[in-house]
Amino acid sequence: MTIRYEPYTTQERIVRLFREAIELENRRELDGAKKKLDEILELAKDRHPEFYFEACFRMGDIFLQEDNYRGAIKCAMRAMMAAPSEELYLLGAERIKAIVMIAKENDRLDELGENFETTLAMVKNDKELHSFLMALIGIVRGELREVPGNIKTEKLREALRILLD
Repeated sequence: MTIRYEPYTTQERIVRLFREAIELENRRELDGAKKKLDEILELAKDRHPEFYFEACFRMGDIFLQEDNYRGAIKCAMRAMMAAPSEELYLLGAERIKAIVMIAKENDRLDELGENFETTLAMVKNDKELHSFLMALIGIVRGELREVPGNIKTEKLREALRILLD
């Protein structure tokens, strides 16, 4: 009898890692879940944008559980940069709106006004995301009083309006 070895495909490995990350998150082992998600991000980068997108937002969800709103926004920006379709981009914009709303409800907006240099550099070639992040920082710091007109995605505009209300 011959035993045949069939290696996991990358996609199967990613799915297994997602399952493990969710199990760890459900047990409140957030550091372990983040490690699994980091593995997914490494495997999916440039090869499986849908998985990369979802792993970024799941990592952002963990940061929210840790009350790290800046980390959640940074993950959201990474996800948006990798969004493989307009549908996922719009879903990402809705999720960013939710992050902003949660930060505001928890009176943690001040965190969103600092230490975004690396994220700004990452989104510098995407005019809308760069403008959004600059506006987010400006509004939180009290330097901006209106939503810039060059942000066309309505959900991103709504996220900024939340800050202005």
